[in-house]
Amino acid sequence: MSDLSARQRLDTPRTSRRSFSFNVDAEAVGQFSESIARFLGTGRYLLWQTVLVVVWISLNLFAVKLQWDPYPFILLNLAFSTQAAYAAPLILLAQNRQENRDRVALEEDRRRAEQTKADTEYLARELAALRLAVGEVATRDYLRRELEELREKLTELQQPQAPADGEAATKPEVLERRSKRPG
Repeated sequence: MSDLSARQRLDTPRTSRRSFSFNVDAEAVGQFSESIARFLGTGRYLLWQTVLVVVWISLNLFAVKLQWDPYPFILLNLAFSTQAAYAAPLILLAQNRQENRDRVALEEDRRRAEQTKADTEYLARELAALRLAVGEVATRDYLRRELEELREKLTELQQPQAPADGEAATKPEVLERRSKRPG
């Protein structure tokens, strides 16, 4: 009993009741319908259709031996009805595919816009932080002023000082005192 095939077993569902299955590639059908919809929307198609109708009517009115569709042109009407019956669904299928592509493109555009917005906000925050940091950095004018003050203090320190006792100090004594100072 255990060696029964899957087809004979009752606990295993059948995948298909038919032995022949018809598989259709949806992408191929969609591309085909788009190509037909593009062709039906061209001026070339309208020109060929107009020529065909004029020839059809002319032959059926004036060629007595070739009248396969007499005056009410029932066969021509049937051909146009059949064409419309097939063209309309194919055009709708092509429009649905275009709508799907547009939706995917819109979602991608939204994702990119969100990423761009996030990047812009990040850069704005970084720029604000840099502005704050630059405000705390010593500028060229500030450094000049500080260096000028240091130079003034150094020149004050380098000027000869008068002796405290009131006696006049000679130049070598001043130089000797300066060399003994630390720093």
